[in-house]
Amino acid sequence: MAAVSVVGAGLAGSEAAWQLAQRGHEVTLYEMKPARMTPAHTSPLFSELVCSNSLRGDDLSNAVGLLKEELRRLGSLMMMSAERHRVPAGGALAVDRVAFAQTITDAIRSHPNITVVERELTEFPKGPCIVATGPLTSDGLIPAIAELCPEEDFLHFYDAAAPLIAFDSIDMTKAWFGSRYNKGTADYINCPMDKDEYQAFVAELAKAEQAAVHGFEDGGVFEGCMPVEVMARRGEDTLRYGPLKPVGLRNPETNEAYYAVVQLRRDNDDGSVYNLVGFQTHLTFPEQRRVFGMIPALKNAEYLRYGKMHRNTFLNSPRMLDRYYRLRSDERLCFAGQMTGVEGYVESCASGMLAALELSRRLKGREPIDFPRQTAIGALALYIENGAVTGDFQPMNVNFGIIEPLGERIRNKREKNTRIAERSLAVIDEIVKREDFAV
Repeated sequence: MAAVSVVGAGLAGSEAAWQLAQRGHEVTLYEMKPARMTPAHTSPLFSELVCSNSLRGDDLSNAVGLLKEELRRLGSLMMMSAERHRVPAGGALAVDRVAFAQTITDAIRSHPNITVVERELTEFPKGPCIVATGPLTSDGLIPAIAELCPEEDFLHFYDAAAPLIAFDSIDMTKAWFGSRYNKGTADYINCPMDKDEYQAFVAELAKAEQAAVHGFEDGGVFEGCMPVEVMARRGEDTLRYGPLKPVGLRNPETNEAYYAVVQLRRDNDDGSVYNLVGFQTHLTFPEQRRVFGMIPALKNAEYLRYGKMHRNTFLNSPRMLDRYYRLRSDERLCFAGQMTGVEGYVESCASGMLAALELSRRLKGREPIDFPRQTAIGALALYIENGAVTGDFQPMNVNFGIIEPLGERIRNKREKNTRIAERSLAVIDEIVKREDFAV
């Protein structure tokens, strides 16, 4: 069986290595951690997540929920670990991040067909290779990638992470457990503010001191992960119509409604760590303590991890890659993960899986599986192949807008999306049955 290299052990690389190994290939997985870390990494484990809710919604009327269900049916390692380490989060698939990453790391390291090599590369390995080094690819490998696209500059955007705080430092006399907008069970801590408290908070947040991030401007952020201070600068009510939306959030003891509500989500299985929902930030650490401390329930919060921002790099993929994430100019090389312009952990995993499936079948002399635009995994790959070839290519989360429409008008959005999901899963089931998928 042909040997294959995978570079990078994030979600995309780990999934790709696992899928190849499961199909009998000898895989060498190169990972530069722990000798070389990036701003987004805190441990030597593979497939680290930034927060417990990084995998997002799990309902089939949500496009990322559909993509996760497709991955389940296709035999994803990520989904196996996520289901094993799920923590309560209403309609979201939240996980214990450390246990999730540990399970994937153990599965990779113990697989008889995978050899892990811990070092930073400055050139591509010989032979078939999937490059899944992520948007924070090391300076050592960037020149080798740049040589593949000399006429194109790398593109970039800025990404941010939210703080984590200790549960026992939250003032629960000024907060309560509840669901998120009346959906699911009471898995969130709700921290209310009245009008005066909210207005004072937003005023300070908008003018708070930011940490130095080279080249950063408010317009350079990824819209799906916008720093909370950027939202504050867009208008006093922006946060009230976003992550601090108070709709449906009443105190269960008093039935009192509030002007704005900050929500906290459990970040680990035992509930000792909580994430500030929607509070991605690049404020300085002292400013995070000062400004977020204006939220009454968080006045004395203990920060286990401060929010931070980093620059993400991605390829102009429509000019470089095909629907199998394969380099048009050199078919031995494939790319996967956020460097391709898929945005999000689930999307990264899906790209790693698809790239691995195609590479395995090609090495075995078999025709590729052309996942159609009727499926989420196929629609995402076709966006990477075809989207914005004029040069205005931007990272994309999976969404129903890139999936083939039904061909009939359904006014109810949830019903329409569910119908699209049902059609997609029927296609996936047929592919799994028809293609002798496990080999």
